[in-house]
Amino acid sequence: MTPIDNPDLSVSFAGIELKNPIIAASGTFGYGIEFEDIVHLDRLGGLVVKGLSKEPMTGNPPPRLYETAAGMLNAIGLQNIGAPAFLTEKLPALREKKNVVVFANVFGYTRADYEQTIEILNQGEGIAAYEINVSCPNASQGGIQFGSDPHLLDEVVRTAKRVASRPIIVKLSPNVTSIAQMARVAEEAGADAISLVNTFLAMAIDAETRRPRIANVTAGLSGPAIKPIALRMVYDAAHAVKIPVIGMGGIATAVDVVEFMLAGASAVQVGTASYFDPVATEKLVEELTEYCREHRIERLSDLTGGLLTD
Repeated sequence: MTPIDNPDLSVSFAGIELKNPIIAASGTFGYGIEFEDIVHLDRLGGLVVKGLSKEPMTGNPPPRLYETAAGMLNAIGLQNIGAPAFLTEKLPALREKKNVVVFANVFGYTRADYEQTIEILNQGEGIAAYEINVSCPNASQGGIQFGSDPHLLDEVVRTAKRVASRPIIVKLSPNVTSIAQMARVAEEAGADAISLVNTFLAMAIDAETRRPRIANVTAGLSGPAIKPIALRMVYDAAHAVKIPVIGMGGIATAVDVVEFMLAGASAVQVGTASYFDPVATEKLVEELTEYCREHRIERLSDLTGGLLTD
C-alpha cells in the first residue's frame, strides 16, 4: 500500500482546535518558556503550565523525586510562582509565540482558592482553557482530596465553572473506587472536558537507611508503569460521559498515543517522558505523523473511541 503523504493530525475538544493531539502535561514542562530553546513549541498541540495557586508556593522539602524501575515518584508539592506572577512574567512571552495553545492548571485547598485563582487568571490573555487539579486536599474537610469525594468534586467544579471565562477541564485523580462515577460527577457539574489520570499514590523505601526515599514519605507514581491502568481508566471514563476525554499516563511512543485514542481520548498529555528526554513531545509529533503515513490513517481524530471489542 502507498503511504498517506499528509495525514491530518488535528483534533478538537471543548471548542479548542489543536494541530495535533500532543499536549505537554502540567508539572513536567515548566511554564513552557523554559523549553523554547530545545522544543519548537508551535509544533505541539498545546502545553499545560505548572499548577498555579493564588499565591506563590515553595513546595515540599527535598528529596522530591525518585526514579523507579518503570517510572518516577514525585512529591514536588505544587511549587509555583503564583497566578499574578504568571500573568506578568510568563504569559506575555507565551503569547508572543504564534500558534501555541496554552492551558493553565489551577489548584487550591478550598473552593475559595480555586475561585480566586481563576478570577486572577481571567484577567490574562492567551489562555485557551483551565485545567482544574482536584487532587489537592481540601483543608476545610480534614485533608480529603476534592477528586476522591463526589460531593466535594461537584462543589469545586461548579465553583470553577461559575467564575471561569474559559472552558473547564477537570483533571481526575485515579485514587478512587470508580473513575466512571467521578467522570460523571464532573460532567454533571459543568466540566467541558476531563483529563486523566493524575499520579497514583505510592512510596519507596531505602532498605539500607530504613528511611523513605521521598521526604514527604508518599508521592505520586507516573511513567510507563501506570500506563495499563491509565488506559483502562480512560476507557471507563470515556464510556461514562459525553464530554471529551484527554488521556495521560506513561505515554512515550506514537503507539501509546494511538492506544489512548482508541480507548476514547480526543487528545493526550505527555509528562514523565519529558524528564528522560526533554524533546520527547516534539519527537512524538514526528513519530505520530510517520505512524499515520505507514498505517494509511488520513484523519487521526477518527481513531477516538475506535476500539474493537467484538
